[in-house]
This record gives sequence, structure tokens and C-alpha cells, in this order.
Amino acid sequence: MSQADIGLIGLAVMGQNLALNLNDHGFTVAVFNRTTAKVDAFMTGPARGTKIIATHAIADLVANLKRPRRVMMMVKAGTVVDAFIDQLVPLLEPGDIIIDGGNSLFIDSIRRSRDLAVRGILFVGTGISGGEEGARRGPSIMPGGNPAAWPEVKDILQAIAARVDGEPCCEWVGDEGAGHFVKMVHNGIEYGDMQLICESYDFLRRGLGMATGAVGEVFAEWNRGELDSYLMEISAAILGHEDRDGEPLVEKILDAAGQKGTGKWTGINALELGVPLTLIGEAVFARCLSAMKAERGLAATTLMGPEAGFSGDTGGLAADCRDALYAAKIISYAQGYMLMRRAAAEYGWKLNYGGIALMWRGGCIIRSRFLGRIRDAFATDPGLVNLLMNDFFRVEVHRTQAGLRRVVARAAASGIPAPAFSAALAYYDGYRSDRLPANLLQAQRDYFGAHTYERVDRPRGEFFHTDWIGSGGEVQTGP
Repeated sequence: MSQADIGLIGLAVMGQNLALNLNDHGFTVAVFNRTTAKVDAFMTGPARGTKIIATHAIADLVANLKRPRRVMMMVKAGTVVDAFIDQLVPLLEPGDIIIDGGNSLFIDSIRRSRDLAVRGILFVGTGISGGEEGARRGPSIMPGGNPAAWPEVKDILQAIAARVDGEPCCEWVGDEGAGHFVKMVHNGIEYGDMQLICESYDFLRRGLGMATGAVGEVFAEWNRGELDSYLMEISAAILGHEDRDGEPLVEKILDAAGQKGTGKWTGINALELGVPLTLIGEAVFARCLSAMKAERGLAATTLMGPEAGFSGDTGGLAADCRDALYAAKIISYAQGYMLMRRAAAEYGWKLNYGGIALMWRGGCIIRSRFLGRIRDAFATDPGLVNLLMNDFFRVEVHRTQAGLRRVVARAAASGIPAPAFSAALAYYDGYRSDRLPANLLQAQRDYFGAHTYERVDRPRGEFFHTDWIGSGGEVQTGP
């Protein structure tokens, strides 16, 4: 007799911990892994004594499921997901549900949702954030896909999600690929947060000459205030962790960062939609530059710059760095939400922006105190076009921008790279500028390519072309 509430495919660390989490909340889980020896190891190890059901074939997994059958995949994004879907479809019936809990590209989730709907199978593409600890104790879960599936998976997903003030960090995001899109933006913001913290560490370490442990103490102090966040908390702990010889372990780690691609996807989508996601873009490029370790080592011996470190009065620069981090973080989230708003219009989604902030308040990597402020901002004005236009965030950036400006200036003068800080400031100044030099740019485009331009003394939508070498004069064209 079928007895499992949900099936789970993929027993890497995330899959194992989610299975244990589901078991802890009273759900019966049937598990399968392509390498079946991993199923046996799981059952004799972490899952020993649980109600989890081991299966060694996809058909066996499906046969153990109650109707409507719910199958969750925790496997590598891409062709592996499609391969498992192809194996599952012949075994399922209309109304059954396939859940992709991996880091899939949202475009793939749109395709899968549509293809499976034709066969009567409901698809859910859900972002899951929080790492292995979140998966075990309560992650942030961002489901989207076929809305008919939500009533059948809601109780399960909300039960295992993190909670803040009694509310689950899991709510329906939107149709088709919306869940994986929001997870992608989450990861892009995560790239930005991590890079800003790293630039703060570099500024205090190389600029002010602080010892690594002292920087960790500063971060711990900042984490007790407005910058309270999971990433700040773990950064303070990392900087205070000593190696066996008593020296900071972090200083012995090679400065070559890896990445799995979600930040890059965020930047690519921003370019496709024409959204200036500059800070996250710089965070991705900073990882790319760090990976060029050998080239940087050679350049360090041949390329000249100013002497690192600050001269003169350095009083207050640590406080400036704190303000810079806070201001840049606000700007980064403003950009991320701008991308979500543009994508919602492009793909026909109805995103609950305040609800997304709530989902990110607990369990996930970017959880922080000020996400509650984002929820409040959209509760006050659901149509808010930019977080910077909200009264709270506008005042906070006004209050802290002087520190951001001083940090960017001092870092540049001292040869300390601060790409994310610099991008935040440039975006802020560009966004608040009523006039930008794009008038000259449009003239250049019209000069060499006859791309036309609009005039400030004529209504929007009227386009003109000038024969700049003086032979044809000015010509008005259609839109």
C-alpha cells in the first residue's frame, strides 16, 4: 500500500537534510539516488531509525507515493533534471506533481512547467536557500510554477521552512519560472552582500592596518546594529578563527573565488531586460578577477600604483566603512528589486515583493534585520518603483552616503580596489541625476549610424536625424 507523502530524488547533502527535515515534521518520505549505494549508506547512517523509505528504482519510488504523487528532485541543474523528468512522466498520472528544488535557470522552469502542463502533470520550480544547515533545520523556500500544485504542496513546504515571528519563510511566488527567478535574484544579491563585506575587510585591513582579528571584532560590533545579518555574523566568526599555529586561518586561504553561475545568470538577465544591476555585476566580475591568480601575481610585480594604506588623519574611517556598507547594501537591494519588477512585467508574473522579503528574513543566506524594512516599504506602497524612493531607505542613504563617498575616494587614492562600493555610488548618483551625458551618446550614435534622437524641446516619441557632415540637414522620423 502506498504510504509516502512525498518522494525525494537526490541524496547529496541538501537532499539528505531535507529528507530528515521532512521526517522530523511527521511526513513519510521515500528516497532514491542514482547511485543506489548512497541510499543504503543514508539509511544505515543519518536516516537510521526514521520512517524514511529506501527505494532503489524510480518505479519503486513512485509506487510508494500517495496520490496525488509528489516527487521532489534535489539534483544538479540542467540536463540531469530533464533526464529525471523523462523517467518520471511515464510513471505518473494527471494531477501528480514534480518539484524541482535545485538551482535551475528560470527559463528552464518556464519550459518544464508548460511542457508538463500539456500532459496534465503539475510542475513546481522552487528555490531553496540556507545551505545544508537550513535544509536540515528550516530553509527559505521560494516556490513557483503551476498554481494548481500549490494547495497540494503548501502544507509540506511551509512545515519544513524557517519561521520568523511565527510566519513560514515560504509562500507562493508566481507562475512558471517565478520561483527559480526569485531564487536567482536572491543569489545575485548574495554575491553583492559577500563582495561588500569583503571590500570592507580589505579597506580596514590594508587601509587602516587593522589586524584580522580586530576586523572580526569590528564586524561583530556592526552585527549588533543595523547591519545585523547572517553573512556579517559568519564573517566575524571567520576572521576570529585561528589556525593551529595561532594565526588567522583566513589569511592562509588562497584568494581565488569560485562561483556556480547563479550570480552570472542574474547579471545576464539584467542585461537582457535593460536593468542597471551594476553592483551585482561588479561582484561577479570581482570573482572572475580573483580567479586570475597567476596573472595578478605577475601584474603585482610590474604594474605600479599608489602605496596602499592611508596617510594623515584616519579617524572616523572605520565608521565611514560601516556607513558605506549599509548604504551600498540598500542600493544593491534596490537594484535587485528593480530587476524583479521588470521581470514581472516581462513574463506576466504577479510578484508579492513584501512577501519575498519575508521569505528571505529567515533560513536563507541573505537573512538580515533590514529585510523587515523592505516588507514594510512594500506594505506601505505595493507599487513602489524603487526602494530608494521609500521614506525610510531614502533617509538612511542620505544619512550614510557621506561615508560611502569617503570610502570610495580613499580606496581609489590608495589603490585598494572597491568595485562594489564604487558601483553603488555611481548608480546612486546616476539615478538621482535629472540630466546625464547620454545626449552626447545619442548624438554619437546618430552621427555614425543614423540611429536618431529625441529633443528636449519636442514631445517624447518624436525622433530626429541630423546629417552631421552638413550635406542633408535635420530630418524628422517616425518612432
